[in-house]
Amino acid sequence: MWRFISRLTIIIGVLVPVLARAEPVSFSRDIRPLLASKCFSCHGPDDKARQGELRLDTLAGATAKRDRRQAIVPGRSVLSELMRRVSSPDREIRMPPPNAGNALSQSEQELLERWIDEGANYQGHWAFVPPKRPIPPQLKEHVDWPRNPIDHFTLARMRQHQLQPAERADRYTLVRRLYLDLIGLPPTPAEADAFVKDRDPKAYEKLVERLLESQHYGERWARGWLDLARYSDTNGYEKDRPRSIWPYRDWVIQALNADMPYDQFTIEQLAGDMLPDATESQRVATGFHRNTMLNEEGGIDPLEYRFYAMVDRVATTGLVWMGLTVGCAQCHSHKYDPVSHSDYYRFLALMNNAEEPDLDVTSGDLRKRRDQLRAQLTQLESELAEKFPPRPGEPVTPGSRRQHLEEKRAGWLAMASKEAVDW
Repeated sequence: MWRFISRLTIIIGVLVPVLARAEPVSFSRDIRPLLASKCFSCHGPDDKARQGELRLDTLAGATAKRDRRQAIVPGRSVLSELMRRVSSPDREIRMPPPNAGNALSQSEQELLERWIDEGANYQGHWAFVPPKRPIPPQLKEHVDWPRNPIDHFTLARMRQHQLQPAERADRYTLVRRLYLDLIGLPPTPAEADAFVKDRDPKAYEKLVERLLESQHYGERWARGWLDLARYSDTNGYEKDRPRSIWPYRDWVIQALNADMPYDQFTIEQLAGDMLPDATESQRVATGFHRNTMLNEEGGIDPLEYRFYAMVDRVATTGLVWMGLTVGCAQCHSHKYDPVSHSDYYRFLALMNNAEEPDLDVTSGDLRKRRDQLRAQLTQLESELAEKFPPRPGEPVTPGSRRQHLEEKRAGWLAMASKEAVDW
């Protein structure tokens, strides 16, 4: 009996740590930040700073043999020189050097050991890893709770933290959540009552479809994209004058409401004006890169602020479209993202190789309203002369007021000319 208990205790002692660390170590999440903070300054991508010809930021560099030793032997931490160095009590060979003040803790050493034993999997930057559809986890309880595959992941994570699913929301709560999620507006009391009283089994699905067709859907979901595009109705900097770039805002809203494919959404914003026979809408889409700040202060160097605008566009393009912090490479090659200092300025030169003419948007109701305003302005200008009085003692005739105005104007011009000469 006691022999059985002893063996069971040993088995539990082995299994518990294994089960606790069932999730594989992630290079991107766990290992790369650790190596970057402790090792990359001497063994990273910088050729000039590298020590001992050892490079740990790539699999090829970390597994290359030097003096019949490998820094990392995938699957064999016990044979990996890296583990021998980071855990050595000998100050002469320990890494990082003791005088550097950034020794690895016991938990960090164990994390490296686990990663190497699991195969030392080096992962590329997540922005370049094609997405894969994951397999929903199998559930052992609440198997009737999920209504779609996403619920499997949600419930599995909840059970890891000993959480139970919440009670199903009542229909008033549900309709309010649905409105706020999809269009950003609460339902009216009448709309909420209509949903609650609707006994159609497909009432929820029909409401979803109706809200997706709403103009407010694009307005609600455009907000996040316009934040990425740094959209603003003013120019920023000193005077912060208004800018008329709202047609781009409307383009984003209409694109979302039309369910425009993402590749088309991308192409039109980055190069819509370069498409064959580009439409006015496609040229408006390029407003994505016209949202940079504009300085109108007197005495500035326009080329200086054009450079600032290009820096903004490079950083925004890298972040939004590529998932990269390209802006760091403005000053140095980045230790995480595969963008060199030279690549950055090649990219900036590409962005800087374009003219930026103003676009006169003349479509639809805007053209009609503009023509109305111009006609109204012409009419007011034609009547302006009749608003002035005739000369004293002169009878009022149809042309007297215009003649009086023209004489006054000639006198003002002569006076201004004389003052300019005297000055």
